Amino acid sequence: MYQASNVYFICGFAAIGGGLFGFDISSMSGVIGTNAYKRYFDYPVSYHQGGITASMPAGSFVGSLASSFIADSLSRRVALQIACVLWIIGSVIQCAAQNVAMLCAGRVIAGLCVGIASTIVPIYQSEIAPSEIRGRVVSLQQWAITWGILIQYFIQYGAAQVGGGPEDPSQPEAAFRIPWAIQMIPALVLFVGLFFFPYSPRWLASKDRWNEAIRVLALLHGRGDMNHPKVLAEYKEIEEALRFEKEEALYGFRALVQPRIFKRVVLGVSVQMWSQLSGVNIMMYYIIYIMEEARVGSPLATASIQYVINVVLTLPAIMYLDKIGRRPVLIFGSFFMMLLLSISGILQAMYGQPNDGRGSSNITWIVADNKPASSAIVACSYLFVGTFATTWGPTSWTYTAEMFPSRVRATGVSVSTASNWLWNAALALGVPPLLRTAGWKTYLLFAALNAAACVHVSLCAHETSGVALEEMDGVFDSGSPAWRPRAAGASRLDALREDIERGHVHVHVHVHVKAPLPTITEETLEEEKEAVE
Repeated sequence: MYQASNVYFICGFAAIGGGLFGFDISSMSGVIGTNAYKRYFDYPVSYHQGGITASMPAGSFVGSLASSFIADSLSRRVALQIACVLWIIGSVIQCAAQNVAMLCAGRVIAGLCVGIASTIVPIYQSEIAPSEIRGRVVSLQQWAITWGILIQYFIQYGAAQVGGGPEDPSQPEAAFRIPWAIQMIPALVLFVGLFFFPYSPRWLASKDRWNEAIRVLALLHGRGDMNHPKVLAEYKEIEEALRFEKEEALYGFRALVQPRIFKRVVLGVSVQMWSQLSGVNIMMYYIIYIMEEARVGSPLATASIQYVINVVLTLPAIMYLDKIGRRPVLIFGSFFMMLLLSISGILQAMYGQPNDGRGSSNITWIVADNKPASSAIVACSYLFVGTFATTWGPTSWTYTAEMFPSRVRATGVSVSTASNWLWNAALALGVPPLLRTAGWKTYLLFAALNAAACVHVSLCAHETSGVALEEMDGVFDSGSPAWRPRAAGASRLDALREDIERGHVHVHVHVHVKAPLPTITEETLEEEKEAVE
């Protein structure tokens, strides 16, 4: 059976799982402005709308915690396929929803999928990719998220035009049922496509399936040559790392409280928390409310521009994250987002007023009859989204996926991602009433949180760019302050590869009797070699 071998193609296709996360983010933003949705679900506002929106990240929180058990026992690949099945089931229930309870049930089930996928996709990508391009390919997860947001938003924007448009009091239910049905398609594509993708070589090695592990490494990094120095060097690094972890008994959630691992757990949880507390939820879940406050053009059309910006400005991170590094990107991103939110909040405080009936009933504060101020607020929103897309969006996923040892990677990333979903759910529930009661002060609150993130990352986040996964212990356990640059020089993996090339080191590839027959045939390897060449 055909097996994909190009690292970019494998990681890019797996990122469809991130696209489901994007569909989740955008699943509400396009429909909450339509009369069909408001009328059918009894005009939900404040905590009612927040509860509907928060039901999916609540499911995602549970899914992210459960993901490590599935991924460690059944493999990363199978975990993603299970996630696809859950997404399809959840989408069917949402599409057929007869009331708010049924809608929330469907969103919780779909959320289980998003929690699993958002945890496992970066792990799978990081374990497939070589260290020199790991940031680039894991960033494809965030790019897929932005594409999911954009595609679903425009599907909803198109569906919102059915009947007499979003303002039609008798608009048909198809305005919200069509987009919730279409979102099943990418999950079906991912489910089928994963049958043609390899298992993670590190997961295979952790299960003592060394025959398959070396063949997958050869397929990915040696064009099918199991004696390629790069393949043998990575094989030996994985073998030594797993041996060390076995001696230290690093397994499951209990291993996360060991001092040298726990500080990474705290950092991973914090990075994912700061990603959500940046204020991006305001811009993504409730952008319609913000555009209604600014009163500039059509809220649906104006909001769509920021989704295009989100897609386009993720590309610089994909291209340059491995060159610039993780630390500078995170520090700059939080600082610049702090400035933009502060400006937006101050403008609304200076030129805004309580809603006098000219704005939507969903909002209590508007900027009326002041086009320059309104335009500046919208511009700040666009710049904020562009900054997040280039900095925290892709880097938060990349950083947490690469910082943990192999045997606790799935568990550590699941806890970190659970933090993301916990805050995601809290903000989805809390932002609508916060916007109604605090108004412009909401922006200053998130500006202060970005300032705190900037300080925390500056003090605690070590640079991981260009470091092999098996060498992360040397980064986080070195005792050096996070802000001190690492000593320049070749990595241990590169040095080992050079020694193998010169014949100074010989690697014995163990063949374990209990390993099953390889699933990658010699014919497949030849076909893959020809395809790559």
